[in-house]
Amino acid sequence: MKKRKYDTVIFDLDGTLLNTLEDLADSVNYALGTLGMPERTLEEIRHFVGNGVLRLMELSVPEGRENPRFEQAYGIFKDHYSAHCMDKTGVYEKIPELLKALSKRGYRLAIVSNKYQDAVQELKETFFAETVDAAIGERDGLCRKPAPDMVWEALKALNGHRERSVYVGDSEVDIATAANAGMDCIAVGWGFRSREEQERAGAKCFAADPLDLLEMV
Repeated sequence: MKKRKYDTVIFDLDGTLLNTLEDLADSVNYALGTLGMPERTLEEIRHFVGNGVLRLMELSVPEGRENPRFEQAYGIFKDHYSAHCMDKTGVYEKIPELLKALSKRGYRLAIVSNKYQDAVQELKETFFAETVDAAIGERDGLCRKPAPDMVWEALKALNGHRERSVYVGDSEVDIATAANAGMDCIAVGWGFRSREEQERAGAKCFAADPLDLLEMV
């Protein structure tokens, strides 16, 4: 049996483990429509996600935070998304098999997401309770990705070490997060960004299929 390169795998959530795009778009457009603002397309939302829901709304609301009704729109979005975050969200194909195999082989597994903590924890418990050991989301006192703080928090929770860990994600934010944490990164081919976008962001290692990761870690 070949020697393992890693013993810990840290996953991004949106666009890596879960396809959350439609629920995010529905909640953004509910907030915008409620206030009479122009709605956004699914493709626009695809490129807005990755830096947390505050940034998502900054990009979605006309004039962002300069808009006098920005805070109102953000509040409507959060309330709607909290109630509807699992209406259309689903696990990407083969992700359950991947996580079960990794867990069975003894890998430590964590989720690190720029979603707020309550939503990350709820999604983790709903979809990954039996396989993922820790879930770290946005909360006070913890800098969001691409800062490495969330990764450090996950490694602390798992008693993991950077040198034996790999970060798996789909976006330029994830690639930068891994670099800032001094960790290896695997970019995935089924998420919200194209390979060309990932390469421009500095990605060097790619997984076209979730089960490819079994041979890469």
